Amino acid sequence: MNYEEAIKELEEITNKLENEKLSLSESEKLFDRAVELAKFCQKELSKTSKKLFEIKKEFDKIVEEEIE
Repeated sequence: MNYEEAIKELEEITNKLENEKLSLSESEKLFDRAVELAKFCQKELSKTSKKLFEIKKEFDKIVEEEIE
């Protein structure tokens, strides 16, 4: 699963929880799945953020070297 797929599934779950009459058990299962997906998305965003930070550091280093 990738980030985009997880977001799409989260949207589907949200729509179901908001718009459908579900049993308590079904709602609980969907909520648990949504929590899993949200954690996955947060982890993916964190990894991407770290990568972008490293890229920016490297870019800044290159620019600084060119200025000198």
